[in-house]
Order: sequence, then C-alpha cells, then structure tokens
Amino acid sequence: MSVAGVRRLLAQRRAGEIEVSDEDRYKGKWSVLSNTTLGVLMVTIDSSIVLISLPDIFRGVRLDPLTPGNTSYFLWMLMGYMIVTAVLVVSFGRLGDIYGRVRMYNLGFAVFSFFSILLSITWMHGVPGAIFMIVMRILQGVGGALLFANSAAIITDAFPPDQRGLALGVNQVAAIGGSFIGLVLGGILGPIDWRLVFLISVPVGVVGTVWGYINLRERGVRTPAKIDWVGNLVFAVGLVSLLVGIVYGIEPYGGQTMGWTSPFVLGTLVGGAGLLALFPWVETKVEVPMFRISLFRIRTFALGNLASLMAALGRGGLMFVLIVWLQGIWLPQHGYSFVRTPLWAGIYMLPLTLGFLLAGPVSGYLSDHFGPRPFATTGMLLAALSFVLLELLPINFHYGWFALLLLANGLAMGIFASPNRAGVMNSLPADRRGEGAGMSTTTMNAAMVLSIGIFFTLIITGLASSLPHALYSGLTAQGVPAASARAVSELPPTASVFAAFLGYDPIKNLLGPSGVLSRLPASRAAYLTGRSFFPSLIEKPFAEGLHEALDFAVAAVSVAAVASFALPSRRRAAAAAASRTSRGLEPVATPANVTVGE
Repeated sequence: MSVAGVRRLLAQRRAGEIEVSDEDRYKGKWSVLSNTTLGVLMVTIDSSIVLISLPDIFRGVRLDPLTPGNTSYFLWMLMGYMIVTAVLVVSFGRLGDIYGRVRMYNLGFAVFSFFSILLSITWMHGVPGAIFMIVMRILQGVGGALLFANSAAIITDAFPPDQRGLALGVNQVAAIGGSFIGLVLGGILGPIDWRLVFLISVPVGVVGTVWGYINLRERGVRTPAKIDWVGNLVFAVGLVSLLVGIVYGIEPYGGQTMGWTSPFVLGTLVGGAGLLALFPWVETKVEVPMFRISLFRIRTFALGNLASLMAALGRGGLMFVLIVWLQGIWLPQHGYSFVRTPLWAGIYMLPLTLGFLLAGPVSGYLSDHFGPRPFATTGMLLAALSFVLLELLPINFHYGWFALLLLANGLAMGIFASPNRAGVMNSLPADRRGEGAGMSTTTMNAAMVLSIGIFFTLIITGLASSLPHALYSGLTAQGVPAASARAVSELPPTASVFAAFLGYDPIKNLLGPSGVLSRLPASRAAYLTGRSFFPSLIEKPFAEGLHEALDFAVAAVSVAAVASFALPSRRRAAAAAASRTSRGLEPVATPANVTVGE
C-alpha cells in the first residue's frame, strides 16, 4: 500500500469509518518479542564473549597480543565490533523507516549469521589471521547494527502503549544481560575450542533468520524517501574518528603511559567532534534528513537519551574495572591460577546479570502503570549508592559483600533501563521510531566505548603514579638485577593491566622474554610468577585508580537520575499516549491481505 493509502486509512480510522480491535492490531505480539529478544541477546553476547576468550583466540591464530606492535590487533578485535554497531544504528534505523523495519531486521540476522560462519572457519595464522578476523568481526557488527537498530521499533509497533514498558524491558534486559552472559560463555567455550566462540551464534542466527522471515510482518508506517548520503557520511566519519581516537588513546605512545597527546589521537578526536558538531546543521539543510534534529524538541526523547548516555558512561567501563580487579588481584589471591581467571571472573560477576534479569521486566511492567519517572530515577540513585559502597570495600574483599553490591547494581540498572527505553520509544511518532531507536542505541553504544576509554585512563593514571616504584622495589627484593627491574618498572602499566585482563601471568609476561627468571633460584622464580606476588604488588596502586573511576561513575549516574526525574509522570505519559492515538500516530491495523508500505 502506498503512503497515500496509509494516510487514507489513518483518516478513515480517525473519522470512525474503520473499527480496529486491539486483538487484531496487536496479534502475535509475544512472538514478535521472542524473536527480537533473541536477536539482541545474540548480538550483545557476541559483544562480550570475545572479551574473555581473547587469549584462546590469539593462541588459535598463533599471535601474541601483548608483543609490542600487536596490541592494536587486540584492541580492534575487542572494540571494532562495538564501534561499527555504534556508528551504523542510526542510519539503519532510518532505512527501516523507509524500507521496512522487519526487512532490515531479518537482513541483520542473515548478515550476522554469515560472518559468524566465516569467523569460525578462519584458516590463516599470525598477523594475516588477526586482520582477517578483525574485518569479519566488523562485518558481523554490521549485522548486529541492523538487528539493534530495528528491534525496539518493531516491538513498539507490535505492543499497545500500556504494555510497551514490559516488552521493551524484556528486550532491554536481554541486551544488557547478554553482555554479562557472554563473559561466562567465553570462559567456557574458549578453552574447549576458540572457534566455538563464534560458531555458537550460527544455529541461533539461522533459526532467528528463518523464524523472522516466516513470522514477522510489517506493522509500522513506512515513509519512502531519498537516502541522506551527506548526513550519513558526516555522522559516520565523525563518530568513527572519535571512537578510533579513544581506542588509540588508551595505548602507550612513545615514552608516555597513554596516547592522549599523540597528534593522530588529537587529530581524530578534534576532527570527529567537529564533524559531529556539524551534523545537526547539515541535517537542517538537506531535503530528507537522516535524523530529524527536531525530535530532540520532544522533552521525553531528549531527557531520556541524556539519562541513557550518562548511565552508559557510568556502567560501560565498570565491566572492564571489575574484570581487572578480579583477574589481576582477587582471584589469584584466592587460589586461582592466572589462566583460569577469565572463566571465574565471569562466574563471580553473575549477581550483576541476575539483578538485570530480575529488575528489568518488573520495572518495565510497573512503568506501564505508573509512568517511567519514579523507576528510572530510583534506579540511578540506587546505582550511585552501589558505586559509593563499592569504594568502601577493601581490595581483598569478602565475596559475600561484593556479590551483594553487584546484585544491587544490576537491580539498579535493570530498574532504570526498561522504563527509560519505554519512555523514549513511546514519545516518538510512529513513522520515526526506527531513526529514534537508532539514535538512542547509538547514544548508548558510543557511550560504552567512551566509558571504557575513561575508566581505563583513570585506572592507568592511578597505577602510573605508584606502580613503578612498587614494582622496582618488589623485584629487586627477590633478587632480580637492578637494571632488569628498572627496565620493567619503566614500562607503561598498560602492559601489566592487559596481561591481567587477558589471563596471562603479568610477571612472566614482563620478565620471561629477557631470560631473567631462568637465572633466578627456582623458589624465587616460582614466587615471582605465583598467585600472590603481583596481586599484592598492584593492590594499593590499583585502589587509587579504582576510587577515581568509581567517583566518575557516581557523578555520571547522578546526572542520569536528575534527567530521569524530568521524565513524564503517570498522568503526563497517559495524556501523551491518548494524544498520539487520537492523532493516528500509533500503528494502524489494515484490512486483510494488505501490508503497510507495499
């Protein structure tokens, strides 16, 4: 049906000439939720499954990620996927508005599955193998962006306004919870066979693709239009430049601890920020913009995205900090070998996932009846409290208290995420839900990458102030020659953090290549590479960076709480929903055998 035909149907509906029952309009909604939730769960599991299994992947392609010159491969394998999903979701959301959200979503499942297969059959080794996998991983992220960009809009079209909070809550919990589930799966599958890390997505992707093509149908209003190539290019180049600058900013540069003063990093950051600042002006000058800046005049959309941005900034780097804390310090101190720490770090972080899974659907359901404001605000206040209490824990904590605080933080983020997402999506006109959902997802994904850069910088800055002296003193006390100890202590602490992050023994990684360990008495070499020397050495320097990172997290989620308090109350949300319905802005069921937009 043409756009004119859709408008005619809308006019007839408003005039009362067409009666559409809720049963017909929202038929099959739970099946829609199941498929879209499967999609975002698969995408987010794959965003973190590599995090834990990177040592096994690089062993599989026979490349040491910690060798000088190879660190960039490690970072791009980790963050390339996140960058491409952040960059493309707005464009793909707009394409969904133009060509059909279900069509774009199903294409995403197929693309994701295809490149998962290619990743699992990688045959090359060394640098060519790493480059091949990075390229395939980025292309897999294209499929993930198609799924991410359209899932929330499809759900919003499929559910009535008074049930969207629950539906989007389930979907949002799957999106956030999948990132933690991936940690455990990566730790289990990686040691068995690194190819399973990618192969596990294939049957899920195939089932999701077939199921989507058979089951999903277009319910939203499609608005055929020209593609805004200028806006897409400015936005994509600007965001890619900014995120690439962040990736290389956390690498050492020259003799400096990090690369934030590198001309390349400064150029990409400034250039990317400049293009993103130019983007709103470009969108006001093109005939059919990729993203209508006027959507930010919708108070709920603007404030909801601000709250989501700040929540993601506070949450995104938390996973990184917790993994370093567990793998580099706590787990070795409690009897776990370094090679086993990736799996157990994922297991010990399960209370965080449990909190998300419990709170998300419940808060979404309640926000349908009482409005998003009380839940989104309470969630962020509880998150701030959990970050404050984490600061009070000793580095060598009692796990019961740590698990309780992780559960509280997971509950807090779950309480916030569902009402926030529902409030944002409910505020959008039916024909702009794809691009609105894309902008919302881009905000969250880009903030996650930025958050990792911020948290990593704060941790490294804290380590750089005191770790060199502690490392030099500790090594010389165990008989390491002063020259060797000084050379190791003067290395950027990034090497130690990356080693702990990947499940390598940091001291063996630092001293092994020089042959110093082989010249020491066996007892001293065993102590240096054992489970207590490095963790006790890094404990105090790590605490300094940890407190700064958690202070930042408290500030970020506090801003999110203020923004959330400005979201609509129950009365205002109901009035807005009634207004949209009366103006025909909700999806309309069409007569039998007619698909909107065809």
